[in-house]
Amino acid sequence: MTNAQVIQKTKDHVEKLFRSEGTGHDWWHMYRVWKLAKHIAAKEPKADTFIVELGALLHDIADWKFNDGDMEAGPRTARTWLESLEVDNEIIIKIEDIVRNVSFKGAHVKQDMKSLEGRIVSDADKLDAMGAIGIARTFAYGGAHDTPIYDPDIKPVQHKTFEEYKNSKSHTINHFYEKLLLLKDKLYTQTAKAMADHRHEVMEAYLNEFYEEWEGNL
Repeated sequence: MTNAQVIQKTKDHVEKLFRSEGTGHDWWHMYRVWKLAKHIAAKEPKADTFIVELGALLHDIADWKFNDGDMEAGPRTARTWLESLEVDNEIIIKIEDIVRNVSFKGAHVKQDMKSLEGRIVSDADKLDAMGAIGIARTFAYGGAHDTPIYDPDIKPVQHKTFEEYKNSKSHTINHFYEKLLLLKDKLYTQTAKAMADHRHEVMEAYLNEFYEEWEGNL
């Protein structure tokens, strides 16, 4: 099977699984991350685009948030799928590493993405959590999990460990301060950093508008 066929089959597989997902971690999120990753990879001549594309398409194949906090659900599911397509084990190991390490794990938790391909996928995933799309996805996720929109009495927390971040209970507006507004400074590639500036500004402008309306000033 050619690389192009593996990518096409993986795209079709992921689209079928997640087309109707309603938390913002749907097929269209994976599609955008795939497109963003290809765009960033085009600016990084040393990147293996086959690994970038597979990593992007499979990065949320079994997110820990929907698998009882199991961080190995994603790598395990990705391996099973790629083995069914007879992908080389060396490539599968690289995809597992991307899936395992792509997610944000807390404000003060160090990122551990070592490969260029993984960093490209990580940047693409972070970009899709920012800007207008990021705002929409945040409220979609909050609504799906019965999370209040805002409670001014509950302040944001800069989580020091993944366990602390994973187990935190708050409101959706706090998610901006606990994750989304931090993403701009956690990007790896210059291409992603340049793209992030506008998306970051969109989120800041939205929050300013939100607080004005919350207090009845607009």
